Parts: sequence; structure tokens; C-alpha cells
Amino acid sequence: MRGILFIKTSSLGDVVHQMPAMTDARRQFSEARLTWVVEEAFAPLAKLHPAVDDVIAVSTRRWRSQLLQSSTWQELSAFKARIRAVSADKIIDTQGLIRSALIARTAQGERHGYDAKSIREPIASRFYDVTHKVARDQHAVTRNRILTGLSLGYSLDATIDYGLIKPSEDNASRYAVLLHGTSKAAKEWREVDWIGIGKWLREQGLEVLLPWGSERERLRCERLAAAIPGSRVLDRQPLDMTAKVIANASLVIGVDTGLLHLAAAYSVPLIAVFLATEPGLTGPVGNGPMTVLGGRGLYPSFERAIEAAERLPIAV
Repeated sequence: MRGILFIKTSSLGDVVHQMPAMTDARRQFSEARLTWVVEEAFAPLAKLHPAVDDVIAVSTRRWRSQLLQSSTWQELSAFKARIRAVSADKIIDTQGLIRSALIARTAQGERHGYDAKSIREPIASRFYDVTHKVARDQHAVTRNRILTGLSLGYSLDATIDYGLIKPSEDNASRYAVLLHGTSKAAKEWREVDWIGIGKWLREQGLEVLLPWGSERERLRCERLAAAIPGSRVLDRQPLDMTAKVIANASLVIGVDTGLLHLAAAYSVPLIAVFLATEPGLTGPVGNGPMTVLGGRGLYPSFERAIEAAERLPIAV
């Protein structure tokens, strides 16, 4: 096997869920060149995986909003040329969307993907040379691993290995990261609960760090920081820098958001708070200590989170 081209473009959680499949493929094909096509915003994250030889950034989100600009078409042409230049024996689209299938169709090699009953957008399956049946009632990590194994002809073992190497940390202080930002208001935990758990963490001797990704989240950070003594609002930074912060945390507490899966990938002690979604198919999975609270229609209070934290092996 000379080369394998993987297509998993977004979102943040999906990109993290793809990482165990990359680890599996590298173990089976130690000499193959692994290339990953991913949205430009998540390229720094994909580059963290040591099995990945090359990352090709695609900018579909930005291109759609700038279709009338000549620079967009120049970028699109350059992207297609780069994809066609990849020496891949097999192309594996684990995204399962029409747009990702079109990228697969552009590449040179045998194209693999989900069959029409296994895929999110059934029309996409028509663009593959070989399709595979993968049950949809399995976790996203498992589906990615199964599709990759079927495409490359190997069986999986039970171990989930994200393959990430914990980065060194210059800051000797012990801290907890509160991941309060999420894509939908229904997934948000009340600020009173963030404040309650934040104050408890401070009493345990942990600094509280508050990351943000949008202006709305930044304003929430400022409110939480004003109510949680000694807490700190982080500067907005690239994903690889945020990953370093999460990897070295003593504890991560988060709602249903992509960054939550990074904590699971790095085996950081983790408390996940689910409010409007069920964690069974897309919740955090990994080998580290974690507790999942709530679910669709359930609302766990910060007291429940404290009880969960007391049972986790948190270094203070």
C-alpha cells in the first residue's frame, strides 16, 4: 500500500472521532503515506496526529460565501490539482456527505465509502467505487474505524487509540477547563451551574480556565470570571494551542461540544454534561476517567457535577 487518502472534513468533534481510524491504519500499513483532507479551521488539529504524513486543507465553508470572487476559483483549482497529485491506492470518505464524496471523486484511486443505507446523504454513495455496510446505531468512532478497516481489508481490535501525544506544558499550575460554549442554545448549561462548579473547583485548589470561540461566548466568559474568584478567560487561539491547554488539564467539564472530545482523546479526567442530545452515538469515548451526566430532557445540576468530580482521580 503506497498511500491512503482520508476525507473527514468537519466538524471539530467529527475530526477527533476520525483519529482512532488513523491510528489503526498506520499500525496496519507502517510504510504507507497517509493524507487527510480536512476543513482549514481544523487542519491544525489533524496535524497533531503523528500517523498523518500530509494534511490538505479544504475551504468549502469560506468558498461558498465568496463564490463571486476570482480568488475563490483560483483556490478551488489549486485544491483540485493538489488532490489529483496525491498518490493514493485507496480513498476513504468517512464523512458521508455529497460534498465529501465529490472530493473523493476528484482524487485518483479506488474510492471507498458507506453504502446508501449506512450514509447520512444516500446520494453520496453513488460517487464511490466500493461501498460498505456499517450500522448507523454505532458510535461515530466505531463507524469510522469499521469503514476504514473494511476499505483496507483488516479486522479491528477492541482498543480505541486516538494516537495523540500529550504535549509538554510550561505552566506548573493545576487547572480545570470549563467548556461552556456549544453550537445550540438548547445544549447550554445555566450560568448559575457553571458558577457553582467553578467556585467548588477553586476551593479544591484548581485554577479555572475559560476558553471561548465566539463573541457571545466571550461575553459569557467575562460574566463567569467575574463570579468565580481567581478564574481566567483565555485568549482566543488556534485549535492546536487549545488542545495543549486541554491535554494538560487536571479536569475538563463541558457540554456537548467538539472540544469535549479532545479531552477524551487525551484521556483527561472528564465530566460531560448533555442536555438536549443523547451521548450514545456521539458522546465522548476513550480510555481516560470520565462521567457523562444528563441526556435529552434531563438537566443535571452543578451539585451532580461535584459528586461526579469527587469520584474522579483529579490531581490537585
